[in-house]
Amino acid sequence: MKYDNSGSLSKNDRKEKPTHPDVKGKATINGVEYWLDGWKKDGEKGTWYSLSFKPKEETPEKLKNRVKDDDSEIPF
Repeated sequence: MKYDNSGSLSKNDRKEKPTHPDVKGKATINGVEYWLDGWKKDGEKGTWYSLSFKPKEETPEKLKNRVKDDDSEIPF
């Protein structure tokens, strides 16, 4: 993102299942870039969004490698 502590969302055109996010986007918070997912919800007070943030640097491959590295330090 161009500005710190800001982000953007747009409709998820790739939604195939009800569990997939309704909106997707990105945000920068305190200089860290995040992927942003949102699910549209209906409640007593109207429509709202449930949000999920994931650091952009945390790709599945990096997570897999990090777990491998952490396991190698176990002494048994």
